[in-house]
Amino acid sequence: MTRHILMLSWEYPPKVVGGLARHVAYLSRALAALGHRVTVLTHEAPGAPAREWDNGVEVHRLPVPGPAPLDFPGWVMRLNLEMVERALHLFACGQRFDLVHAHDWLAAYAGKALKHGLGLPLVATVHATEYGRNNGLHNDLQRHIGNVEWWLTYEAWRVICCSRYMEEEVRRVFQLPADKIRVVPNGVTLPPPGDPQADAAFRTRFAEPHEALVFFLGRLVHEKGVHVLLDAVPLILDRHPATRFVIAGEGPARPDLEAQAQRLGIAGRVTFFGYVNDQDRDRFLRTAQAAVFPSLYEPFGIVALEAMAAGTPVVASATGGFREIVRHGHNGLLALPGSPESLAENVSALLRAPGLAAKLRDTALQDVKERYAWRRIAARTAALYDEVLRELEQCTWDAALARRRAEDERRWEMWAGLLNRLPPGRYTDTRLADRRDGGVAPSQGGSGEPFREGNAEPLREGNADPLRDESVPPGHTGAPALAGAYPQGPSA
Repeated sequence: MTRHILMLSWEYPPKVVGGLARHVAYLSRALAALGHRVTVLTHEAPGAPAREWDNGVEVHRLPVPGPAPLDFPGWVMRLNLEMVERALHLFACGQRFDLVHAHDWLAAYAGKALKHGLGLPLVATVHATEYGRNNGLHNDLQRHIGNVEWWLTYEAWRVICCSRYMEEEVRRVFQLPADKIRVVPNGVTLPPPGDPQADAAFRTRFAEPHEALVFFLGRLVHEKGVHVLLDAVPLILDRHPATRFVIAGEGPARPDLEAQAQRLGIAGRVTFFGYVNDQDRDRFLRTAQAAVFPSLYEPFGIVALEAMAAGTPVVASATGGFREIVRHGHNGLLALPGSPESLAENVSALLRAPGLAAKLRDTALQDVKERYAWRRIAARTAALYDEVLRELEQCTWDAALARRRAEDERRWEMWAGLLNRLPPGRYTDTRLADRRDGGVAPSQGGSGEPFREGNAEPLREGNADPLRDESVPPGHTGAPALAGAYPQGPSA
């Protein structure tokens, strides 16, 4: 059955801060490809239209106008108010949503308000937790974010996690019951084939043809472990001097990481590329000898899937979701988290054994095609939506009951409006109007007894009236029966 999903996310391409933006975009497009209607509410992005259709997905990019908020939580609240305002505007214009799907705490306020305001079930995807990112909650801001995350999972009908690792973390940190959580992994899209000449020219900007290229992609924050990679660079260069490193991404840790590279004397071998678009990301992955992801905390690790889909051998730390994606020696290599020595050993293994790298690359590509196609992920998500909506029909939640009564009333008004617009004559019976007005229909045959046009038999007591549905409650005489109407009538 086709559903209309209202998707809430603070980032959506071209605004890409982390993996959440791409997840929401690919999932929404795949749901649209399955025939569902998806409306995304997100923050504005420079140069992007305020409203557009993106591969079948209706995207609304919202500004945050007005006085500048005092802090980041205040800005998040303002963005959520804009989301609620736009959703109510769309509702007033006639759009009817079946379900709200909020991604992470940055959409929690809007998700909760729309759930109760419109009587819609709320599904939440928790991509990461503040507790996990910081190995605990150590200040007031972290505790506030953690409280909002718990609140979102409490309000949600179902909570989606992208890995078994995250499922265990959410159950432990938020004390959620197991039957409220579903695990649906991230997906990945195979990149288009590249132009070998253009790729080679692009690569020469960062490494000579005889040099190996090692690539990192991610936010420059502590939990991504870039400092571990920099500590491993001298150890790798001792074994493979002809190696260059590219670190792509932005984040608050960049100045410290650049200073670390200077202290280690490796600044000439490491390029901090900054933000990378999809085209350059694919070029790096196609031309690199290894993609390295030394995270200390990783709920899922979609970057590893992107590297596998591009045919790049992967070295990742054995933590979080990476352990579920990367099988050591089968489709990639795993290093001990936080260990420069282990990371250097595994990267060196790929650089000195091209045959091993080719084997891992081929197996990883096959795994991606079989297990992580977005169409498959979207189908699992849509099945979860159906499960929630079936439960909604059986529940006694006040907001849902009020919504159903309002929908019944709206259907009744629609039928009444249609009847009022129909002219009397061949396809109507004047008795409908008279019943509505409490009068008696005039006789067309002079006997004072109404009859259907084209039928000589008058309608007398005891005769069946084909226009009357006896199951219609008193006060609604003559209206068609409404499927699913309440026994006490739609206006009760």
